[in-house]
Amino acid sequence: MRQDTRMELELGGVAHSYGDLQTLASIDLEVAPHSVIGLVGPSGCGKSTLLELVCGLADPTAGRIELGGEASAEQRLARCALMPQRDLLLPWYSAIDNAALALRNQGMRREEARAAAAALFERFGLAGFERAWPAELSGGMRQRVAFLRTLVAGKPVLALDEPFAALDAITRAEMQEWLAAALRADPRTVVLVTHDVEEALYLSDRVAVLSARPGRIVAELSAPAPRAENRDAAVTDPAFVAAREEALRALREGSR
Repeated sequence: MRQDTRMELELGGVAHSYGDLQTLASIDLEVAPHSVIGLVGPSGCGKSTLLELVCGLADPTAGRIELGGEASAEQRLARCALMPQRDLLLPWYSAIDNAALALRNQGMRREEARAAAAALFERFGLAGFERAWPAELSGGMRQRVAFLRTLVAGKPVLALDEPFAALDAITRAEMQEWLAAALRADPRTVVLVTHDVEEALYLSDRVAVLSARPGRIVAELSAPAPRAENRDAAVTDPAFVAAREEALRALREGSR
């Protein structure tokens, strides 16, 4: 992925609390444009909260967050598209209308939004399913529609919160390979939250390991590069296996 000396995302001393409950403590992080940062950590360590802060859905209790040089929550939200864990497809909308929803929310006319989304359906492996209802789609296809909706919004930063957690192991592996290809074709700055260390290493350029609550970064690892486009080849490579063990060791130590 293309790197840049300018940072797309910068966090300095970020902390967050819900009342007396501290969720995050002193997070420092820099993410270059068109790179992917993976966030892993034990349940309840504040990964999703950190993603919400980045997206401008909330402000940190302390510290600063800049996205594309902009610091306010409103400006961060304008630059960021969030894909939550559940696909959240509207059951009364067809696949094409679900995919076009972000464009419709930006004020684009229905037919123009449909046409813009439809142009991507073949690349996303969804050709022929434009008129299908969400209930008629497999879990993997629903996630593709959700990701298309996120991507077509045109935001420079994508925030993905456990995008494949609800899928079975085989479909999840297929979707990881598919997402890696989609990001090669249309690079964006991505913040990926996942419980799966292997998924984080395969999809990311760097992985930040968070401690138990209050979450703090206890390790940062570079993913093995160059990565094989074939997922099976990538995850069995000795360098990848070594990186996975290092990440798991940091995760175990940070959970104590």
